[in-house]
Amino acid sequence: MSRGQNILRGVVLTIGAVAFLFPFYYMIVGSLQKSPDTSIAGAFPNPANLTLENYADINSRVNLMQTLLNSGIFTGGVILGTLVFGVLVGYALAQLQWRGRGITFALVLLVQVVPFQLLMIPLYVMIARDYGLADNYLGMILPFAINSTAVIIFRQYFLQVPRELFDAARIDGAGEVVLLWRIALPLVRPALLTVVLLTFIGPWNEFLWPFLVTKPASMQPLAVALANYISTVAASAANPFGAVLAGACVLAGPAVILFILFQRHFVSTDIGSGVKG
Repeated sequence: MSRGQNILRGVVLTIGAVAFLFPFYYMIVGSLQKSPDTSIAGAFPNPANLTLENYADINSRVNLMQTLLNSGIFTGGVILGTLVFGVLVGYALAQLQWRGRGITFALVLLVQVVPFQLLMIPLYVMIARDYGLADNYLGMILPFAINSTAVIIFRQYFLQVPRELFDAARIDGAGEVVLLWRIALPLVRPALLTVVLLTFIGPWNEFLWPFLVTKPASMQPLAVALANYISTVAASAANPFGAVLAGACVLAGPAVILFILFQRHFVSTDIGSGVKG
């Protein structure tokens, strides 16, 4: 590429990066303002107008530590279930030969087009009435414990693993569990990280299902607690605008940190290099 093309590409990418990052910057600045300023000048506030009082105010109305713990338990449980069931089902669909494998994979694809909102009422009746898991962490986690997207991702990665690796291990007497644990999983590590990052966002920001299945404030995750705060007591805060943005920063922070820490691993590797010849 010519020098002019490189400069043009740099300018376009810089404009795109600024446009993408500006809402996050404005959210952080707004959460630190003592008095709200919704004008354009509010994006460049006076340092004398910056404070942490908005965080203290929302923490006095919403127990941020408890709601963060609830969000962590909910999200961690969903991620654990997604990884365990996704790996097992993806491996079975990719490497094992059994009757009905094609139909099962077709059903997995079919689930992708069914919106969760369509299943919410029967799920609520099943979880709350039949299983008695309302106001329970398990009741929040179960509907999300199996993720069809994760199954598809793992299946595609396992299909890329050369079958010769598994055949050689089977000749040595290795069982399927050993094959999965010692051969398949180390080679599809990018898929594990991909699924963790993609799965984290959903339950961490999920509002509607936890709102339906949990009533006590001590059980509600942060997204639900913030929505209740906005609809009930935000207007009585000294700076409602800043307090809401402070809550949004707390909600967005873990997801941003997780991506920054693991983004260098968020790449695919050539797992076919595990076979010589």
